[in-house]
Amino acid sequence: MPRGAGTMHDDSRSPSPALRIAVFAGLAESLGRRVVDLPWAGGTAADLRSALAVLAPAAAPLLARSAVVVDGRHAADGDAVSCGADVAVLPPVSGG
Repeated sequence: MPRGAGTMHDDSRSPSPALRIAVFAGLAESLGRRVVDLPWAGGTAADLRSALAVLAPAAAPLLARSAVVVDGRHAADGDAVSCGADVAVLPPVSGG
């Protein structure tokens, strides 16, 4: 058999997919960083908020009020967030 023919890819040795998420303001402070690499096999914007809340439980109330932006568009809670998407989580801001 030629080299490489018939070989199977062993997923047990592959790193799990990750989603890179930019976070800002109070969220960045709560999470201790401005970029979070989150293990992610896909899910919704609500799933993303929940996963971030596991990393920083104190940030959960702020996450609940934050906007999730996926590929430049505001994502509703039920919208899909796929691996490789450009994702940011924006906390509410005030000012005038």
